[in-house]
Amino acid sequence: MSINSFDDYPMSWKPNLSGAAGPKYLALVRLLEEDVKNGVLKAGTKLPPQRELADFLNINLSTVSRAFKLCEQKGLLSASVGCGTFISSGATTEPVLLCGSENAQIIEMGAIVPSIECNDRVMQHMEALTRHPDALHLFSYGTPEGTLRHREAGALWMRKSGLCTDSRHIVLAAGGQNALTAALGALFERGDKIGVDPLTYPGVKTSAKLLGMHLIPVQERNNEMTEEGIRYAIQNENIKGIYVIPDFHNPTTHIMSLETRKMIAKIAREDNLLVIEDGINHFLTEDPLPPIASFAPDHIVYLSSLSKCVSAGLRTAFIHVPDRYRQELVTALYSMNISVSPLLATVASGLIEEGITEEIISERKRRIVTRNLIVNEALRGYPIAGETTCPLRYIHLPEHFTGKSFEICARQAGVQVYGAERFAIGNRPAPRTIRISVTTPARLEDLSEGMRRIKKLLC
Repeated sequence: MSINSFDDYPMSWKPNLSGAAGPKYLALVRLLEEDVKNGVLKAGTKLPPQRELADFLNINLSTVSRAFKLCEQKGLLSASVGCGTFISSGATTEPVLLCGSENAQIIEMGAIVPSIECNDRVMQHMEALTRHPDALHLFSYGTPEGTLRHREAGALWMRKSGLCTDSRHIVLAAGGQNALTAALGALFERGDKIGVDPLTYPGVKTSAKLLGMHLIPVQERNNEMTEEGIRYAIQNENIKGIYVIPDFHNPTTHIMSLETRKMIAKIAREDNLLVIEDGINHFLTEDPLPPIASFAPDHIVYLSSLSKCVSAGLRTAFIHVPDRYRQELVTALYSMNISVSPLLATVASGLIEEGITEEIISERKRRIVTRNLIVNEALRGYPIAGETTCPLRYIHLPEHFTGKSFEICARQAGVQVYGAERFAIGNRPAPRTIRISVTTPARLEDLSEGMRRIKKLLC
């Protein structure tokens, strides 16, 4: 069909491939990337059907399909069965949330970085450990799954969270993000679909993109996945598993109800659905509910890290893994980092065994409460979510702001925050919200000044 026959035909996107060099599918990808970047294609825009676009461009349908698949892997597109293909809500945002501490003019309240006040306890323990006669072994290679002592300490850590497990089901990773990426790479295949909340932790977005996996938003009610939403995604979107953060969800700060935890465990058992449960914030909640994994330990991979609640530099994570997934996960971890650091793993183990972690967590929570009192006072009367021990807060914005526009204005005012677009999955418009970190500003004075600037923008 001639391209001219579409001159008066309504289409949301009419790319021009004339003069494009190289394979046509890659040229189509480049054009879509450019039009998204330049604002020609906005988030939520529904693209023409693939066959229609192929006819318009006078190319094979397979060429368009290949281009769309690559764009979906890049996070630019979100396809929904029976609804079509849309520009993703977060297509124009940067999912890597790194601390901008090198810019002294900016008060960092975007990236979540625990304060350093409690690191003295960790340092004291490490100094004592390095004076041990066998300390040289701590600077050698370790094993990918950790030593028996490390795994037993991990099992103790898990039991403290309410998950009854043992050392046979524990492996170690070099931090929570490392554990998450390894779990995705080991337990899913390229092209697989994984269900997530419509707003989710950006780290899972970057890992999925790296591994060529697709994240599918699951229907929610009151900030929690519904049973009908999960079952619909299994049957119609063909998801292979789900990723959830039950405690102080990032970014909404929501704590998942006990009923929803049991419901997800039930589906995991009945439908053999693989669940990756991220327990990164579990110990910071005031009255922790049992992990989802405690109701279905043979079906759920549970991730727990010391970074947020003990020490950011203690890059040690424990993974509870069912028997059938263990070897694949160990192999993936070996492929990624050969071994965990024996020094850090041994420090973590000693802190857990001696009960020092509980003392550090208690002190961290006390300091977070102090910081949240400053936030609450600054935003008195504004809709803001997050409990007093939560290291992040979720703020609803006035109608004249989007999350992205407020983030830009805040940056111009000298404060880094993150708009909801950075966390969005799928094609629905992101809510008018931002997420802030209350733990990252080094001093309480910096936090107070950051909140003063945020409030000035909100008024």
